Amino acid sequence: MLKATVNGIELAYERRGRGAPLILLHGHPLDHTIWEDVAPLLEDDFDLILPDLRGFGQSAAPRTPYLLTDMAADLLALMDVLGLGRAVLAGHSMGGYIALAFARAWPERLAGLGLVASHVFADPPERRASRYTDAAAIEKHGLGALAQTFPPKLTPDPRLQARLGEIIARQDAWGAAQSMRAMAERPDASPWLAEFDFPILVVHGAADALVPLERARQAKALAPRIHLVELADAAHMPMMEAPEATAKALRFFI
Repeated sequence: MLKATVNGIELAYERRGRGAPLILLHGHPLDHTIWEDVAPLLEDDFDLILPDLRGFGQSAAPRTPYLLTDMAADLLALMDVLGLGRAVLAGHSMGGYIALAFARAWPERLAGLGLVASHVFADPPERRASRYTDAAAIEKHGLGALAQTFPPKLTPDPRLQARLGEIIARQDAWGAAQSMRAMAERPDASPWLAEFDFPILVVHGAADALVPLERARQAKALAPRIHLVELADAAHMPMMEAPEATAKALRFFI
């Protein structure tokens, strides 16, 4: 992987393909490799940038608290390092929350916004509390248990569950815990939708057990210009469960 120093930390990323810049963000507690089935299908159309977010993969996991806005600021700095004036930013799950934070802070740097198995609403109080409980458990016990229990919530496919378990197990526990707390603190982004003047794509699996499809439909009701793609054969990991359909959806930005 390539490395860049941004905001005082080292951020790892892959870059491949040619065309308009498209930055694909992974979810929690994963890394850029969740996109490896989709990337070959898009590299003839896009200049793909696949970062490991701070705290994940081969990127640094600074031993300080941070928010999703800090992770978004890392992406802004990476764009500056790469000489990208504007780019499409598409994020999976937590990556979608980070993309929304970026869009709120630096809309002039976006050519488009994509949410994949993500949503625009803040956590209700009980979910916020559970994130803090989960973060404490990760810090104390590591990610071993989560690598066993979380994949079945992401997808019903046993083969992908095994693959996801391996990805989760290799992540840094501190980074995973900090980003869990960061997600708990994120604001409701739904009021921002009307302010955005760039194209917005939402890709959602009909069988998503973590983020119900209804969340995506609610976002479209708030901003009818959103382009919503519902994938009948996908749950929470469309890029792995239905890579061809996910790639086709992302070509909306061409």
